[in-house]
Amino acid sequence: MIIVTGGAGFIGSAFVWRLNQEGITDIIIVDSLKTSEKWRNLVGLEYDNYLHKDDFLDMVLENALPKGIEAIVHMGACSATTELDGDYLMENNYRYTQILADWAVKKNVRFIYASSAATYGNGHHGFDDDHDKFQLLRPINRYGYSKHFFDLAALRHGLIDHCVGLKFFNVFGPNEYHKGDMRSVVCKAHREIFETGKIQLFKSHRPDYGDGEQKRDFIYIKDVVDAMWFLLNNRKICGVFNLGTGQARSWNEVAHALFSALGREPQIEYFDMPTGLRNQYQYFTQANMEKLKTALPNLRFRPLEDTIKEYVVDYLNQGRGL
Repeated sequence: MIIVTGGAGFIGSAFVWRLNQEGITDIIIVDSLKTSEKWRNLVGLEYDNYLHKDDFLDMVLENALPKGIEAIVHMGACSATTELDGDYLMENNYRYTQILADWAVKKNVRFIYASSAATYGNGHHGFDDDHDKFQLLRPINRYGYSKHFFDLAALRHGLIDHCVGLKFFNVFGPNEYHKGDMRSVVCKAHREIFETGKIQLFKSHRPDYGDGEQKRDFIYIKDVVDAMWFLLNNRKICGVFNLGTGQARSWNEVAHALFSALGREPQIEYFDMPTGLRNQYQYFTQANMEKLKTALPNLRFRPLEDTIKEYVVDYLNQGRGL
């Protein structure tokens, strides 16, 4: 049995889809649906049971989970980088993860959890997933700090020697539709193009970057869940790993790839970044992927243009998820 927390969310539901592709359906999905649209991500998935995240935590604390659990894949968290409630973030992204990790390590259950590239802050200390460098990192928003704090705790208490943390970079692809403003630019811009014929991108507010030339490490959701599947099945691999492609691409390149996938000429308009976001904005991210590629030498990532085309043609244009 495999438990996937955040199993109705973007990466969680995609990973359940990946498990289904391998013929695995003995799955418990943990989440909190409330009034969000992420329930749609569950349609078509095969799984055994659903638990609310609070009920699941109670079962962990009471040692009341069913027998036969092989792994917990913990994707459940507050993933909004703009969230301002620090207590909420620490409760959901630190304390909840700490409880699950402690339980899993004691029970010898494989534990894979979501960290974030937001832990790297402005990138002043690079994007290297060497454990010895984590203490140098300075996240620039509350979300990034809540993720970073657990990474440090896992290192300090030796938990990381028994589990896997994944610093996700800019993930995009089907099943992100419920995320509102946290959807990828590809997803949001697809609708924008049909409504207005153009894409709006942030202007640069730094002299070393042109408008739209801010760069991120974009990775397609199918490549992400492939890596997660390999890690699930390689219990000897432990530690915190970057999960990006290792190649930074500009927002302008993303926009051009999107227009190309739609068979349209690029129309890009630049606008001022909100004042409150400017001090929290990452102008450049690029995962150092040496560590994960050494652990998983057969790991491959498809080019950005190819994955954007697949996302547009097979999913966005069709209005469907995985």
